[in-house]
Amino acid sequence: MALWQAEFVKAELEKAHPHLTVELLPMSTKGDKILDVPLAKIGGKGLFTKELEDRMMAGEADIAVHSMKDVPMELPEGFALGAILQRHTPTDAFVSNKYRSFAELPQGAILGTSSLRRKAQLMAIRPDLDVRDLRGNVGTRLGKLDAGEYDAIVLATSGLQRLGLDARIRHEITPEDCLPAVTQGTLGIEYFAADEEIKTIISVLNHRPTEIRTLAERAMNHRLEGGCQVPIGVFAELLGNQQIKIRGLVASLDGSQIIRNQVIGPQSQAYALGRVLGDALLEQGAKAILDEVYAGDHNKG
Repeated sequence: MALWQAEFVKAELEKAHPHLTVELLPMSTKGDKILDVPLAKIGGKGLFTKELEDRMMAGEADIAVHSMKDVPMELPEGFALGAILQRHTPTDAFVSNKYRSFAELPQGAILGTSSLRRKAQLMAIRPDLDVRDLRGNVGTRLGKLDAGEYDAIVLATSGLQRLGLDARIRHEITPEDCLPAVTQGTLGIEYFAADEEIKTIISVLNHRPTEIRTLAERAMNHRLEGGCQVPIGVFAELLGNQQIKIRGLVASLDGSQIIRNQVIGPQSQAYALGRVLGDALLEQGAKAILDEVYAGDHNKG
């Protein structure tokens, strides 16, 4: 998936700048390599980003392409986000060889997911299911499903679409049933903040509507001091040209307790509104839930 993202950005940059040649420096991060442990237990800030930043610091790369949901709320000193690309489909996808939708799963069915956020929200709807951890790249996860280890699995819709695997999606889970992860489906480009030339080159890929939504969602998550692997969901939508609606939630690991709220306001106040939503969730008891999650070794990211 990381390679697809890099190839996609390379193609977009070369399309925008016909005389530019972009060279890829493929590499795997700690989060890509450790596949036998749930992501939440690996934890740590910058699980998918720090090693890329190290290569940039070593002078081997000018930019790094990230899935925004993996980017920590605060970047290391000297780094900045120079472009937020247009968001791909932000929802979660239900994938199964036996059942057409999440609602069709029989009692006790085995459901695979790597996400505490998905697990909590889906267990809130179906506490009767046997939800098990599922790691690996998309191909590995689909292989485990095809081998009969799971009755169904849940993956990011955007990931399947990017890899041309739309046909595997049996049902797209709506935000009403499962709020996406912070900035799910969004790519960002990181660069050295002092490099004005690089900033100019990559800024043409910035998609302002997505940037506004990203700002709002990350602001809520920042206020909650949430990492990329905790049961926090958020989804910002632009209402016309002026307003933004932000829905957020914090859930206990088993989905038995879910705190929800939403705010609507001017797009120009996206960041402040995200903070307001975070405050509202904290006032409703979100801190106690998150403290319990972190106490169980689910580290902030």
